[in-house]
This record gives sequence, structure tokens and C-alpha cells, in this order.
Amino acid sequence: MQNASNDFIYKVTAVEKTTAPEGMLGDNWYRYVIQKGKSVVESKKTGTLKAVTEHAKNVAELINTRNGKSSQKKK
Repeated sequence: MQNASNDFIYKVTAVEKTTAPEGMLGDNWYRYVIQKGKSVVESKKTGTLKAVTEHAKNVAELINTRNGKSSQKKK
């Protein structure tokens, strides 16, 4: 049985290399996707894969915190 509480938190579901947004320069852009069920947040950011992935995780945690949820696992 799936843990229902996991259905209520935003999680990073993708980080992938992409092109720069229109009017922006550079070739080190990544697109990241944060998702909770059918709710999807997509954004682009420059940086390394590691840095953008960490940024996306921080954004997801911030959204969850603001919504009164947390993706932090309790030990």
C-alpha cells in the first residue's frame, strides 16, 4: 500500500539540460519540474546539474513548508 502522506508533498521529478529562455544568453541551462499529483511547477535555471538539482529540492521544500507539509522524513 502506498503511503498517502507522500501524495501531498511536492517533489522534484525531473532535472534536464535545456536551451536558454528566449532573450537569455548561455548554454548551461537546465529545466526542472516539481510535482505533487497533478500540480506541476516548471522552471529554468543556469548552473551545473548538481547546483540546479539542489536548488529545485530547496524550492520544493520551501513550497511544502509554506503549505504546512514537509518532505523531511522523520526518524
